[in-house]
Amino acid sequence: MREVSADKAYSSRKNLQTVTQLGAIPYIPFRKGTGISSRGYMIWTRMRKYYDKHQDHFMMHYHKRSNAESVFNMMKRKFGPHLNSKSETGQINEVLCKALAHNVCVLIQEYHENDLKRDFQRCKKNKVAR
Repeated sequence: MREVSADKAYSSRKNLQTVTQLGAIPYIPFRKGTGISSRGYMIWTRMRKYYDKHQDHFMMHYHKRSNAESVFNMMKRKFGPHLNSKSETGQINEVLCKALAHNVCVLIQEYHENDLKRDFQRCKKNKVAR
């Protein structure tokens, strides 16, 4: 994990510190009216200054979470918002299968929308020749 993006609801000194302790950079926008005072959390002051001086770059990292939110939304619409498995292992496997199925569906959709052509016989010959 290199970065953590979260919305303003998670903007707290303790959350920023926790992300930093885990070795990641917290890209969590600051709520209006929040000060720069660290109150013992130096990462707060550093990220607040970075946010104020380089807001475009900060927001570029923050908005990466929009991609993840879009994927989760698409998966929930396609496969439903609930899991059927009762055990944690089963739930993890179910989510992974849904993610795989979602990716396959997106590939198929892009294949047809962009009129992509694939010569599988040529691919097979090239693989054998290697």
